[in-house]
Amino acid sequence: MAQMNMLQAINSALDISMSEHPLACIFGEDVGYFGGVFRATSGLQEKYGKHRVFNTPLTEQGILGFANGLAAAGAPAIAEIQFADYIFPAFDQIVNESAKFRYRSGNEFNVGKLTIRTPYGGGIAGGLYHSQSPEAYFAHTPGLKLVVPRNAYQAKGLLRACIKDDNPVIFFEPKRLYRASVGDVPEDDFIIPIGKAEVVSEGSDITLLAWGAQMEIIEKAAEMAKQDGISCEVIDLRSIQPWDVETVAKSVTKTGRLIISHEAPITCGFGAEIAATIQQECFLHLESPISRVCGLDTPYPLALEKEYIPDALKVLSAIKHSVHF
Repeated sequence: MAQMNMLQAINSALDISMSEHPLACIFGEDVGYFGGVFRATSGLQEKYGKHRVFNTPLTEQGILGFANGLAAAGAPAIAEIQFADYIFPAFDQIVNESAKFRYRSGNEFNVGKLTIRTPYGGGIAGGLYHSQSPEAYFAHTPGLKLVVPRNAYQAKGLLRACIKDDNPVIFFEPKRLYRASVGDVPEDDFIIPIGKAEVVSEGSDITLLAWGAQMEIIEKAAEMAKQDGISCEVIDLRSIQPWDVETVAKSVTKTGRLIISHEAPITCGFGAEIAATIQQECFLHLESPISRVCGLDTPYPLALEKEYIPDALKVLSAIKHSVHF
């Protein structure tokens, strides 16, 4: 074990993946010698060469078009989109090519060795073009897997699982935690399965559900709720697609209440899908309506970022309202 921040854990996972497969390539804007805008790929070009870790032109659709071709040829393709906000020029390549390659050919060819890494979310005063959380757009697309880690340990284990998975995966990295999340991480290889939520702490009165950077917020809210004698069960979803209905439903059946929190705008955010599914699965066990504490239906603000982001006080208010409904 070693103390790592999230960037170091991601770098370690990439290093292992590059050494594991001689055809694996990492590419994106400034990922080469520069190591990317956040330095996640630092040192990898020197170790594996410019033919395997290299910069691309500033064209996201080109990055993903190339990635699809490389993955279709059988090479593990690890593409970086510098900010999740800039993934939209590549939307067609991801949604109409990556996600459908296998289906349209009857599995004669596929891009199962494709992993797309991209930093998402706010908390860095990045304004409207460097703070978005676009996971819900891609959750609507069959054929993709979507994964979001909450800390350094999770980031390494989940990224390794993504790269080894036989399906195209988008790995959303909470940029606010890149250097803020520090913990013990195995230096050796390990994998955390995709599609399995984790019950971070058990409770009896209400279930709190989130993913990525929002986990820190709901854990803080759960601690604050203890002062009012409210016992919160805290769950990290970890995978948006596939998502672990069974674990969430089991928890809500026990507690009778659910709060879902994410940074993305509330309307058509992935929390809406979770709420619809859980009310169907757990309707007779619910003691109060399912609540969502999410971002606002506005472009991501700069000066008013703190008002926009769901924080622990907003979650605590929702907890009290749900418990005393």
